[in-house]
Amino acid sequence: MSKIHLTAAVALALAAAAPVAYAQTAATHTIQTDEIRASKMIGSAVYDVQNRKIGSVDDVILNKNGKVDAVVIDVGSFLGMGGKDVAVLPSDIKTDNNRLTLDRTKEQLQQMASYDLKNNNTGAGTSTSPVEGGRLQTPPSTGR
Repeated sequence: MSKIHLTAAVALALAAAAPVAYAQTAATHTIQTDEIRASKMIGSAVYDVQNRKIGSVDDVILNKNGKVDAVVIDVGSFLGMGGKDVAVLPSDIKTDNNRLTLDRTKEQLQQMASYDLKNNNTGAGTSTSPVEGGRLQTPPSTGR
């Protein structure tokens, strides 16, 4: 067998095996019944174990490794005023019957330290999302 034929045979064998290898790794994943999407979590009501509303999820905080560090809950506000944000561990919040529950009372949350979503030292929470390219856009110069 010549080198050309051998090379062609190896290339055909590799090409034939590629779709099989891809098919084995291209599985579809589905959200599980004990999971919740962050987009559905933010703004959702949080209930205590006595089925009383104790607040609502204001934000989800990720660390530099992409893991959820804290869930920020707005407690005691009425029409967006008068309350405060507190942070709880993500493991403290349970998804129960498509709802969020926390084994704390509203009073316990109100006694916790406030969680400030803005950090003046880092700029976190003070700017809008970049429009494109990972940088905030500046208006073009008018030449005047």
